[in-house]
Amino acid sequence: MVLITEEMLKQFQTMMEKIDEPLKITYQNIHQGYPAATLRRFLKARDGNVSKAHKMLTDCLNWRVQNEIDNILAKPIIPSDLYRAIRDSQLVGMSGYSKEGLPVISIGAGLTTFDKASIHYYVQSHIQMNEYRDRVILPAATKKYGRHISTCIKVFDMTGLKLSALNQIKLLTVITSIDDLNYPEKTETYFIVNAPYIFSACWKVVKPLLHERTRKKVQLLSGCGKDELLKIMDNDSLPHFCKREGSGSTKHSTGERIDNCFSLDHYFHQQLYSYVKEQANIQQSDALLKQGSFHVKFPESDDAKIAESIECTLQRLGAQNGLSNSFHNVIVDGKSS
Repeated sequence: MVLITEEMLKQFQTMMEKIDEPLKITYQNIHQGYPAATLRRFLKARDGNVSKAHKMLTDCLNWRVQNEIDNILAKPIIPSDLYRAIRDSQLVGMSGYSKEGLPVISIGAGLTTFDKASIHYYVQSHIQMNEYRDRVILPAATKKYGRHISTCIKVFDMTGLKLSALNQIKLLTVITSIDDLNYPEKTETYFIVNAPYIFSACWKVVKPLLHERTRKKVQLLSGCGKDELLKIMDNDSLPHFCKREGSGSTKHSTGERIDNCFSLDHYFHQQLYSYVKEQANIQQSDALLKQGSFHVKFPESDDAKIAESIECTLQRLGAQNGLSNSFHNVIVDGKSS
């Protein structure tokens, strides 16, 4: 892994002092009072190349200005029934904090369907969670734990992963590209739990395509991962799908609904949704909120090769399992009757 030196940071900082005023404002929203840490993240993402890191960061700032990302936390997804449908089909939440104070972000990758709204709503929802994490959750954690906290832990539940996951690759590639280009180095570790054979097959293909820096962050845990995860977090912060073998993600909670961090009724999503509505009221006190997604320009990245490799692997697995040509075409084309 490249060593980020003080000379690199000094050179990068000098270059950033020359950016235009609109970019300086959104830059403040990114660094939240810790500009050196932000520069270090972008340098890591570009292997210590100052020029490439500067271009990456300025491209990110321009993307934020052009797409009004600074205002996205004042753009609620309405009506609430639509937002609940998005939460039921985009299984993401926050279950707590690690022992070191890092937010634990949980993702139900296996059962996420992205089938209740347009791609723009899902992208809006994803960016809102990113911005809420960076502008609210992480600053609060920094204050609580008495040290700068700028990264999180992500736990991916692969329960229910099927060949039909191919339908989601385009949207997943868009979301991954947004994160790679505009929120680099925000995840400390990626934990994979409840992984079926189909994931293992895809992982063997994808792993060599990933940057070494990313590969080192991925940990594939046995079963639900409870024993390993309890070494770095308390039971209360453990995602619900890790608390017992075979529990897995659920689109709808069982037992105590509050325990399901994917649910709109979970405290994280309740706080997030309340925050967005409050910001909307502050900024649009004299205007009625209108229904409609917040369109964001999708960035381009190098993830297409990875998506293509996953697609080929799923197609091969489908052929091995005797999928008929008609069903195979339905999956590949992303169509359903």
